[in-house]
Amino acid sequence: MLLQIAEPGSTPEQPSERRIAVGIDLGTTNSLVAHFDGHETTVFGDAEGRQLLPSVVAYDSAGVAVGYAAEGDNAIASAKRFMGRDHRDVEHHRHVSLADGETLAFDTVDGARTPVEVSSEILKALKVRAESALDDRVEGAVITVPAYFDDAQRQATRQAADLAGIKVLRLLNEPTAAAIAYGLEADESGTVAVYDLGGGTFDISILRMERGVFEVLATGGNADLGGDDFDAVLAAHLEQCAELLEASPTQRRQSLAMARAAKQALTDAAQVEVPLGALNAGKGSVVITRDGFNGLCAELVNRTLDACRQCVVDAQIEAVDQVILVGGSTRMPIVSQVVSAFFGRDALCSLDPDQVVAMGAARQADVLVGNRGPDDPLLLDVIPLSLGIETLGGLVERIVPRNTTIPIVRAQEFTTARDGQTGLDVHVVQGDREQVADCRSLARFTLTGIPPMVAGAARIRVTFQVDADGLLEVSAREETTGTATSVVVKPAFGLDDAEVAAMLRASYENAEGDMQARQLAEARLEAEQLIDGIANALLADGDLLDADERARLDQSVAALASAIDTDGLMEIRGATEATAKASEVFAARRMDRSISEALTGVSLAELDSEASA
Repeated sequence: MLLQIAEPGSTPEQPSERRIAVGIDLGTTNSLVAHFDGHETTVFGDAEGRQLLPSVVAYDSAGVAVGYAAEGDNAIASAKRFMGRDHRDVEHHRHVSLADGETLAFDTVDGARTPVEVSSEILKALKVRAESALDDRVEGAVITVPAYFDDAQRQATRQAADLAGIKVLRLLNEPTAAAIAYGLEADESGTVAVYDLGGGTFDISILRMERGVFEVLATGGNADLGGDDFDAVLAAHLEQCAELLEASPTQRRQSLAMARAAKQALTDAAQVEVPLGALNAGKGSVVITRDGFNGLCAELVNRTLDACRQCVVDAQIEAVDQVILVGGSTRMPIVSQVVSAFFGRDALCSLDPDQVVAMGAARQADVLVGNRGPDDPLLLDVIPLSLGIETLGGLVERIVPRNTTIPIVRAQEFTTARDGQTGLDVHVVQGDREQVADCRSLARFTLTGIPPMVAGAARIRVTFQVDADGLLEVSAREETTGTATSVVVKPAFGLDDAEVAAMLRASYENAEGDMQARQLAEARLEAEQLIDGIANALLADGDLLDADERARLDQSVAALASAIDTDGLMEIRGATEATAKASEVFAARRMDRSISEALTGVSLAELDSEASA
């Protein structure tokens, strides 16, 4: 993707002061916003210093809650997986409650909400966070997307930004942003594999750097594979150990939270003991070893390597010079081990894998608002899937092959199939299969006014123009008469401009109900945090409680989890207070253990010395 504002060799006018733009990593599990001030990159946090914003949104009749305040059974998570999709694409997502209707939407207590609307709420929250930290208005943003996102998914992302009131400077592939954050422009030349395993998507990109120019040689991946799937595999194993035939929504949420905590613990520990009482009060605990977890997840890791193999073939290379790990899920030891072995290089992860994409996007946002320096790198991106049209017999004629560098304009001539034909239906498709039925339909339009002539005599030029964001415009022109028509490709199941405007108006009209929704969301958040805190504490120090004490605490936690499912503010607060009280003895014992461990091996003389100092 071309990120240079001026033509090569020209000298761009230097602005009198820096214009403010941000980089946004709109993630499946978590999202971030960052800003580059010309010297350093800052990833903005919330009032409590948390830089990750959970990509979770909850709706009720009173309003909308985003991020930490939205976690719970009524929240919508991983909406990014559904961007630019229709019902056929998500048939296997049985855990998602979808609304009736032609347009894909989530079923909420406040009505149907599309993935575009859900994502726009996340973007609004990030924009507020950035403008609060900068104390200034943000003029634009570079928003990152998985390299494997197709045109429909990119269009949906842009629509979400429009709905959030954010000017999109560029849609940037996530691995490309990571390469910039790592400062690869310091090298003279080389090839780099960027392995990006996030919460819900996986991307693999191979880039070539030559004298400050980045070119993406090939991309691949899976838009439906990420850390969430690793959590789900381990959660299903825990449910099986707890002998749950069919987990309730509350039990499913608890098993996922336990799985995430165990997965994170196994990053440093060889094994972890997971109590099962929160799932089934009659069960004890199960020990999960790192090797056992690796065995459960081996199939998922192998799926990422399949994409890596194809990407190497597409890039037409034999080896890479560097390997970069991106995405929080790459913290799993098995990932770094397998990826390093596959590429024959030690994988680099010196930057925070959760933040690196937002950091790279922030640097490019600064360039695109006119703050470009002479040493800023040039990026050339590629399209992830071939683009073409349907021809006679339901076959695909590829006009722009996959991994073609963009921006690009490609044209090809076609003709009529029968005598006297005066119109031509153009069916635009995306994919690399031979049959139209196996590819993704992007748009249809009709060219009329073709002079009647014998079949094969007409000359119809079809042009595909892909801009730097990977967005497509298709035009058709009959060369004899000059008759022409065109279409900017948008997903047939997305939102049109009128729907976007209507939703913007609705967001202003419903602002008065936000305060009521906030109170309930905050109560649920406090309860959720207490439940998660107790679960993590029990993982670490559950042996401090005897069987009766553990049973009473599990019972209190279960009652609080049930209260969260209701809309009763006072009920949730009451259950939270009761659970906090029930955990006081456990908390005191943990504190005693911590103090004892801290003082182990410390003499009284050393304590007296520290006290006097």
